[in-house]
Amino acid sequence: MKLIPLREENTDLFKKSIQEAFQYGYESVYGKCDDIVIPDEDIEKNLKNDNSFAFEMIDDHEEMIGGTIVTINENTKHNHLDILFVKVGVQNRGVGQKIWKEIEKMYPETLIWETCTPYFDKRNIHFYVNRLGFHIVEFFNEKNPDPNEHQENFSLNEGMFRFEKKMIME
Repeated sequence: MKLIPLREENTDLFKKSIQEAFQYGYESVYGKCDDIVIPDEDIEKNLKNDNSFAFEMIDDHEEMIGGTIVTINENTKHNHLDILFVKVGVQNRGVGQKIWKEIEKMYPETLIWETCTPYFDKRNIHFYVNRLGFHIVEFFNEKNPDPNEHQENFSLNEGMFRFEKKMIME
């Protein structure tokens, strides 16, 4: 496995794979859903951010098996994990952890990593807390809305955990 910058010709597959992975996660908890959990415009917003970088994890046959989008702030060194996904059918093989370890190596100057995940996704919560070393630092809900999100676009089932990982500088 190898993490490489997103190849332009794979952008559509990358977006589709993100949507399938998040749809699968949602539907495994709540059942079939006709709404798209992560619409194209949300992914596009992350991809087009000037400080964002997209990477795809490829296998030995150069097939995409996962990927990530991160936003890097060179000034504050407080960076954000926007999206991390593993393709449906490839989960439980250490791909997500491998993606994250590569990202940490690529951005060693980071002081704090931040990310969010829906409250219902126990699998993601376990992954971020128990596998990657993040800590839950805030719960966004109707009484404590995320200041970066418009309330009319509030996440499915209305609750998101915000995680942080403080990096140890040697």
